[in-house]
Amino acid sequence: MAYGCWKSRRDKIVVSLQPMILFDKVFKKFGSSTALDDISLEIKQGEFVFLVGPSGAGKTTMLRILTREILPTSGTVTVDKIDLTKLKNSEIPKLRRKVGVVFQDFKLLDDRTVFEQVALALEVLGKSDSEIVKAVEHTLKLVEIWDKRNLFPRQLSGGEAQRVTIARAVVGKPDIVLADEPTGDLDHKTAWGVIQLLNEINSWGTTILMATHNQEIVNTLKQRVITLKLGKITKDNTEGKYE
Repeated sequence: MAYGCWKSRRDKIVVSLQPMILFDKVFKKFGSSTALDDISLEIKQGEFVFLVGPSGAGKTTMLRILTREILPTSGTVTVDKIDLTKLKNSEIPKLRRKVGVVFQDFKLLDDRTVFEQVALALEVLGKSDSEIVKAVEHTLKLVEIWDKRNLFPRQLSGGEAQRVTIARAVVGKPDIVLADEPTGDLDHKTAWGVIQLLNEINSWGTTILMATHNQEIVNTLKQRVITLKLGKITKDNTEGKYE
């Protein structure tokens, strides 16, 4: 998806009928503990989906499987028709071009500027210097942090740091953005700014899967809500609420 195809909420791309993420009878165990218990679900291209539930419900485990950080104990997980259970280690970078990740704790490098943090995501993809400069400038302006491009993480507020992590996640134009509690450490106003940005990214046709405990955000946006408890899906509602 080229930069020129990015659209505003007014021109939201219609959700495709094609599945972007598919879990089929997935179990995940850590020793004798079951983190995921017979998970089956389908997320289509362009959906915005919330994963909710108490701590330990399995939300982060699902996100870690989708980035191929860990494998399921059994079952099948596919991302854009790529079977993660059969993916060779040498092919993982190909998967991660499709998936951007936004972390709650930012995971920024202390010795790199804002510009360098975002540029690194393109360097690992082998982009040319001219491509990197153009894309990073465009993305930092998009997330409204271009004026902070020469600052280091210690000089940023929490909201600014989170915008950098979002820029880093989307600069490579991934098909999917995974967000793990992206507003957990932010104040109310800043949290809503981050959510508005993710909502805008979704309007480009990017699939968003967000794990959160924030009831207000979930109930206000009225997107699809998948509820987990003890590793099981207990509810899956279109335009759902945090229950």
